[in-house]
Amino acid sequence: MQRYQGGNISHSEFFLIGFSGLKEHRWLLFFPFFLMFALSVVANSILIFVIKTQRSLHSPMCVLIGATSVVNLFLTMSFMPRMLLSFLFNWDGISLTGCLTQMFFINFTGSFQSSILLLMAIDRYVAICIPLHYSDYINTPNCFKFVIASLLRSAIFFVVVAFLDGSLSYCNSNIIDHCFCEHMALVGLACGSTLINNIFGLLIIFLITVFDWVCVFISYVKIFISVFFKASGKSSRKAIHTCTTHIIVLFLNYIYVMVALLSYRIGNSLSPNIRVLISIMYLLFPSCFHPIIYGFKTKDIREQILKAFKSVRNNQVSV
Repeated sequence: MQRYQGGNISHSEFFLIGFSGLKEHRWLLFFPFFLMFALSVVANSILIFVIKTQRSLHSPMCVLIGATSVVNLFLTMSFMPRMLLSFLFNWDGISLTGCLTQMFFINFTGSFQSSILLLMAIDRYVAICIPLHYSDYINTPNCFKFVIASLLRSAIFFVVVAFLDGSLSYCNSNIIDHCFCEHMALVGLACGSTLINNIFGLLIIFLITVFDWVCVFISYVKIFISVFFKASGKSSRKAIHTCTTHIIVLFLNYIYVMVALLSYRIGNSLSPNIRVLISIMYLLFPSCFHPIIYGFKTKDIREQILKAFKSVRNNQVSV
């Protein structure tokens, strides 16, 4: 493989050179990112294990929290191992097929996470606004249908994205100034018209991201109207408390999205290293800290985690 090839050839091999400005010191990035990766894997694995093994945590909301941790694991596994090896051994090369595959799994898991957050908002809306019909709406068959529909939505959209991006000719350059494959970064290397790719990318933003967030916003508007105008003082405080953790996660997700979008809008004003860092943290930061937020703020989960740690410690002492 050779870098900076040009001409009439359509490249099938690319180089991910994120943080290239650090030059010979780039390998030092392995350590902080490895620690964050390890934190993500350990925190999400603990949360999944506790929710799976404790029958008292098999409520719909706790199961959705566990599903979020599964998605977080898949998301970090889709790009972190390769990125860490790139830092350590300068394994920067990736085929077009590998790039499209990585991009598909990153986008697929990220969009499915948005669907889970939407289902959490629907769960809180039904539980607070129409509690007598909770079991009619929030049950295994309905949740299963929602999950299948969300998976199909994400799969269909991002298979089309991979097909459209794979059909382009990449004759400008084979250098991607990033640490993982990203739609905009890859399409920016194409030498033909990318109008269809850009339009379809915007369509996905509206039909997945914007649609989900609008539904979440409407759900919480109705929740707060119901709580503050219909519920008593004590019941309203209890209802708000059950939503606190989800609201914190939603607020943090909103900040991640806005910062990532702004980094693209003012990309020319930011150094390449800062822009790449923002994109990585947009994916990695939620995977690291969402399980900690859920574990700390959700009382039932927190109690079961502490109980599990005490049990392990007592077993070690007895041995």
